Amino acid sequence: MSRFANLADKAPSSTPAKEASPGSATDSPVTPPSRVGRKAISGYFSPEMSLAMHMCARKQGMSLQDLMAEAFNDVLRKHGESPIGK
Repeated sequence: MSRFANLADKAPSSTPAKEASPGSATDSPVTPPSRVGRKAISGYFSPEMSLAMHMCARKQGMSLQDLMAEAFNDVLRKHGESPIGK
């Protein structure tokens, strides 16, 4: 027996469903053009690291994403791989 309940076996709720208005959270998300064909990479770092990276990006007049891309390309070069770019 599964430790998770089968949602298909549950009886429908007695409360009526609320109609979704345009722009509500129930609408399917629209991917911004700047994210099409891209994949997120994330990690958890100390608040000090986060602040240092944000400040470095700001001092260089770059976005944090651009600074991280530069850092990732440097790591790729260090390990004998070709840099990918933005």
